[in-house]
Amino acid sequence: MTIPLVVGVDGSEASLEAVDWAAQEAVRHGVPLHLLHAAGGEHEASRVISTATARARKSSPAVRISSDVSPEDAATALVGVGRNAFALVLGSRGLGDLAGLLLGSVSLAVAARADCPVVVVRGAAEHREARFGSIVVGVKEEKSSGTAMHFAFREAQARRCRLVAVHAWSAPSGACTTAQAPSWPLEAHQRPPAQVLDDALRTSAQQYGDAQVIRQVIEGPARQALLEAASVADLLIVGARRRLGHPGLQLGLINHAVLHHAPCPVAVVPQM
Repeated sequence: MTIPLVVGVDGSEASLEAVDWAAQEAVRHGVPLHLLHAAGGEHEASRVISTATARARKSSPAVRISSDVSPEDAATALVGVGRNAFALVLGSRGLGDLAGLLLGSVSLAVAARADCPVVVVRGAAEHREARFGSIVVGVKEEKSSGTAMHFAFREAQARRCRLVAVHAWSAPSGACTTAQAPSWPLEAHQRPPAQVLDDALRTSAQQYGDAQVIRQVIEGPARQALLEAASVADLLIVGARRRLGHPGLQLGLINHAVLHHAPCPVAVVPQM
C-alpha cells in the first residue's frame, strides 16, 4: 500500500491553498492524497471535507483522494498520521489564528513534532503554482543535511526543475577569506565552505545523475541567503535535527526565520 500525502484542512483559505498544492504534489509523485480535518462538529466536518475534496479534484482531477475526521486537536492528529505519511502539508495560518500572524500555531507545532517532512504552503500564487522552475535547499554539512538533500533531489526530479543548493558561511571578524580558501587557521576537522557544499551534495548527486544543480556558496547569514534565494523559487527546503533525549525536532533560528518569512512554500525535513 502506498503511503499518502496528508493535508490538514480546516475550511480556511490558507488550508484550501494547501489542498491545491498538495493535490498537485501527490500527482507528481504518484501517491494518494489524504485530507484530515480535526476538532470540529459533525456538520462542520462534512462541509470542510466536501469543500476540500472539490478543491483538490478541480486542481488535479487525476488525484486519488481519501479523508478522515479526527476528534483530537489538529496538531496531535496531524503528527499521529505523519508517522505513516509521505509528507504533511499545511496552510500557513488556520481559522483560529489571530489576524497578522506570520505563521499559525498548528503549522509551527506540527513542523516541530512530525516524523516526516512538513510543507507549510505560503507565498503568492506564482510561488505556490511552480512558475519559477526552481527549488532551493539549504545546506549545512553532510551529516545534518543528508535527508534534506535526498528530499530536494527527488523533488527536483519529480518537477523536472533546477535545484539551487545554498551554503552560507561566516568568517571570523577581520579575516581575509574566500569560500575556496579561508585564511584563518583551520582545525583538522574543518573544511573550506565550497568543500562542505560539495561533500553534502555528493551522494545524492551521484544517485540523481541527471539533476541540474546550481551551487551557491555565500558569505553571510544563512537566513538572508535562503530568503533571497527563495524569492525566485517554488519551494525552499531545510533540514531539522532531532532533539537529543526528547521527541520532536530542534527548530533553530534559521528554521523559524524561513517558516515565518519565506516568500514560497517551505519544507522542513527531519534528519534521519
